[in-house]
Amino acid sequence: MKQVVERERNKSYYRVLHLPIWFWVFFILPGNLTYELYLHGPNRWHGYWLAIVAAVCIWRGWHGRLPGVEPRPYITHYGLDQHNLPYRVVCYTAAWIDILVPFALNLIGLAIASVNGPWIIGDLYARLYYPLALAVVAGTALNWTPRARRSTAGEGAEKAWFYVGIWTVVPAQVAAWGAWRLGGRLGLPAVTLGRFRLAAFLLVAGLFYLGGLLGRLPRTSRYYPPVSPAELSGRAESAGNS
Repeated sequence: MKQVVERERNKSYYRVLHLPIWFWVFFILPGNLTYELYLHGPNRWHGYWLAIVAAVCIWRGWHGRLPGVEPRPYITHYGLDQHNLPYRVVCYTAAWIDILVPFALNLIGLAIASVNGPWIIGDLYARLYYPLALAVVAGTALNWTPRARRSTAGEGAEKAWFYVGIWTVVPAQVAAWGAWRLGGRLGLPAVTLGRFRLAAFLLVAGLFYLGGLLGRLPRTSRYYPPVSPAELSGRAESAGNS
């Protein structure tokens, strides 16, 4: 028995509200532009890129080819083994890059700062951002990336893990920023400030990850389709023949 997704059609406001999400996902995808935006504020290149992203997302959204912007959900039953659509694969791969790569760079930068003091996030973005982004793309090519796999059979759990990632990453980075502002006002030495920021980052990330792991945060409840007796028998036969 497969769990049914509750709605049969997406409401208009639901579809419209998903558009800015994908604007942001693709707008921050180029790591060099994103770092420059956070460091110096917007410039004309950010405007050009935002215009391109907005135009493409509106075009694809108009045709219902963005996740959440479709006229009706593509996945109507959790556990249903159907082909994942190319636009879903592209969009969720991009979203995972946005979730994982800045988080990893911040963690590396904070770990280094807690030992040596200097904040070298600019060098990390220049040297590691695109290799790490390509690693996520490689994960999709190897059929590892949740919600970007070739089949939608695991969507009931993969959707939850996607939101666990968001809940873990976003508050942790906000906490590190808040620790930086507070530590700067307190006049903490560079190494002490680095350790303070790293501790805040890890503590908040750990707490939110635990909440997501336990399914206590919104959209983090995982659904695994039950295995039928026939499937269990088939697996046993395959194991016995191997």
